[in-house]
Amino acid sequence: MKALCWHDVNDLRVKDVPEPQITNPRDVVLRVTKTTACGSDLHFIDGYLPTMREGDIIGHEFMGEVARVGRKVTSLERGNRVVVPSFIGCGSCGFCGDDLWSLCDNTNPNPELQEPVLGDVTAGIYGYTHAFGGYAGSHAEFVRVPHADENCFPVPDELVDEQALFASDAWATGYMGADFCDIEDGDTVAIWGCGGVGLMAQQSARLMGAERVIGIDRFPERLRLSRSEAGAETIDYTAVDSVVEELEARTGGRGPDACIDAVGMEAHGTGIVHAYDRAKQRLKLHTDRGKALRQAIVACRKGGTLSILGVYGLMDAFPMGIIMNKGLTVKTAQQHGQRYVPKLLEHAAEGQMDPSYLATHEFSLEDAPRGYELFKHKEDGCVRPVFAP
Repeated sequence: MKALCWHDVNDLRVKDVPEPQITNPRDVVLRVTKTTACGSDLHFIDGYLPTMREGDIIGHEFMGEVARVGRKVTSLERGNRVVVPSFIGCGSCGFCGDDLWSLCDNTNPNPELQEPVLGDVTAGIYGYTHAFGGYAGSHAEFVRVPHADENCFPVPDELVDEQALFASDAWATGYMGADFCDIEDGDTVAIWGCGGVGLMAQQSARLMGAERVIGIDRFPERLRLSRSEAGAETIDYTAVDSVVEELEARTGGRGPDACIDAVGMEAHGTGIVHAYDRAKQRLKLHTDRGKALRQAIVACRKGGTLSILGVYGLMDAFPMGIIMNKGLTVKTAQQHGQRYVPKLLEHAAEGQMDPSYLATHEFSLEDAPRGYELFKHKEDGCVRPVFAP
């Protein structure tokens, strides 16, 4: 079969690879119908996350049709159209039982690669480094899904693929970020980043009752989507002297009730601190450019909530004193998709949210490297490239 593989830093290639097989009786093999790029993919493509190996199939946000079924799978049959959360849950450990699916104890077979850095082990994830399990990813004609009864969610017939696809990761992540904020009627929520996750967080915050949502980015087409799709106010951070001061002015000096970081370790910015981050990152002295996260911490009102969705590694100059002295509540996680996907599909079926507008570009699998180039450099208004194997 054809698959998009990591060859080296900033070098993706479409290759012929063996088709996946049922290796456990609880597996299914999906024929991938749609899969999409995620901003977190760029971190290992750019070389900031280690433990990739030449030939690894990438991709973790996907849906498909069940092609082969393991003999102990009870809820699925061939031909079912399903969407799959990016993190793999076993369904039987304590963390899965507590709906903390990305913390599953049993689906990452490479704990020795995570424990020295994290002190513990997360769940496995498709196509996302060997530290996260080394599973083959979804940018392929077929993909194996372990623990299929826990990880495959049937898509209602009335939904088109693009309405369900982003429940796999971007929508689930953004929705979780808004959920972390415990939004009350009248709240103001500021979201750094108007990519797929940021836009989903903005729409979700509005759905959960936020009175004002403020999206922060620099690309005109993304800021336009923030206004038109999420009903948000927007800030182009390149057009103001200070994002923090702008937020203070818009909130009467109080600051947003909650701030969501949907950017992560490759944040862009201006000024001396951004230059400092870039220099240290290039010298491999830390992995993260933390401009967006630092701004969110400073901007959030006293007693407010900071929700962190962006992927991070190691960052210095972290303003912990501000968090403590302002009494901020910090909530963060990789997305617990199995907790949210049924609710998201229900929202879509009832017409309350429709994430299909994120799919700005569609490519064949053979053209996927070009799709990643557009996505990485945000060319031609690309929010998310979708690949149709």
